[in-house]
Amino acid sequence: MPDYAQEQEMEIEALEAILMDDFKEIDCSESGLSTTNRCFQITLSPQDDDIEESKVNPVQLAIIFSHTEKYPDEPPLLNVRSLRGMHGEDLNGLRQKLEQEASENLGMAMVYTLVTSAKEWLTDKFSSLDEAEDAEEEDAEKDEIIVPHGEPVTIETFLAWREKFEAEIALERAKLMPESALSASKEKKLTGRQWFESGRAAVKGAGPVAEGSEDEDEEDIDFDDEDFEDDEEDMLEHYLAKE
Repeated sequence: MPDYAQEQEMEIEALEAILMDDFKEIDCSESGLSTTNRCFQITLSPQDDDIEESKVNPVQLAIIFSHTEKYPDEPPLLNVRSLRGMHGEDLNGLRQKLEQEASENLGMAMVYTLVTSAKEWLTDKFSSLDEAEDAEEEDAEKDEIIVPHGEPVTIETFLAWREKFEAEIALERAKLMPESALSASKEKKLTGRQWFESGRAAVKGAGPVAEGSEDEDEEDIDFDDEDFEDDEEDMLEHYLAKE
C-alpha cells in the first residue's frame, strides 16, 4: 500500500524549495476548502521576469490546495482566488481547467504541474490584454499626429519654385555687384555687325583683306545682326527683366 502521507510531505518540501516566498501554509478557514488537512497557497503573477521591481503587476492570483487522503491517486482539493485584477468568470474558467488536468495526472505528484499550467494561462491572458491596450494607445497616438496641409509637390511646381529661387539669388548677387562691373558685362556683349566690323570675323591667323586683292570682287556677304546674337539671353539679365 502506498505511503500517501510521505509522498505528500515530500511534495510540500519540493514546492517550498522551488517557489520559496510564493508558497505558504494558510489557515484552512481562509482557504474556501472543506477539509481538516493542511492548506497551502501559491501566489502567481504573469511575466514576473519582465516586470520592473519598481512596478506593481496589475494581475495576481492565488492557487489554494489541500491534499486528500489518497493523493496523488486522488485529485487534490483546489481553489482559485484573485489577489489583484482578476474577474470571477476568469477564475471559474481557470479552476475548471486545473480540475480537468488533475484528473489526467492521477498517480503522480501534480501540484507543480498544475501551477505551471496556471502560470502559462495567466501569462497568455495577460499578454493578450496588454497587446490590446498597446494597440489602443498606438491608435490614439496616430489620431494625435498633425498632418500638414498644402499643395502636393509635382515636377512642374518644383521647377517653378526652383526658377523663382534662382532668380532671387541672381537678383541678390546683382545688387551686390559694383555698377562698373555690371556695365562692363553689358558692354562686352556685341551685336553681329559690331563683331564683324571689329575685325573678329577674320579667319584666325589671317590679317584683314587688303583693298584691290583678289577677294575684292567676291560677292559681299550680308551678315544680319540676329545671326550673331545668342539664342538665349544672359542669365542675369533674364532674371533682372523678370523682377
